[in-house]
Amino acid sequence: MSDKRELRAHFSRLREREKSAEKDDAVTECFLRSPYFAYKSFFVYCSIRSEAATDKLIAALLAAGKRVCVPRIEGGRMLAVPFAPLETGAFGIPAPRGGEDTFCEVTVTPLLAFDGEGTRLGYGGGFYDAYFARTPQTLRIGLAYEAQRAEKLPRAAWDAGLHAVVTEAGVRCFPNT
Repeated sequence: MSDKRELRAHFSRLREREKSAEKDDAVTECFLRSPYFAYKSFFVYCSIRSEAATDKLIAALLAAGKRVCVPRIEGGRMLAVPFAPLETGAFGIPAPRGGEDTFCEVTVTPLLAFDGEGTRLGYGGGFYDAYFARTPQTLRIGLAYEAQRAEKLPRAAWDAGLHAVVTEAGVRCFPNT
């Protein structure tokens, strides 16, 4: 299965089967116990469908006094804007109405699959890879379920590797990224 379209379909179905409140809570707890929680600013996706849930993570970060930004698509570009009341944004993803693009030390990204080298299979829109190209100094952390781990994923030159993935089983770091 080397075609990205086939891989996306396969891992999307697999993630839907794996989704559970218990696993989402475990992913959140693993993140909050990780070394990444020590940072001060976070760009966190607003979860939809079968993505690893981020609502409790965002609430915990805000409660801890961290700066939290979430994505908003504007002019075909993904911005990291300060968390504010959400409304339906581009692609049906919740987003704040306004806010300026703000750098965050840690970016928490959704994914369909990841491999042992930190390759991330996203949805194919290129929004996160473009964001990572603009902010190479941000730590790229994926949230996923263990079952989303692939043996080996195709990686294009523009695909930014992850520094780590947090799953219900813990944190997996990729030092060669």
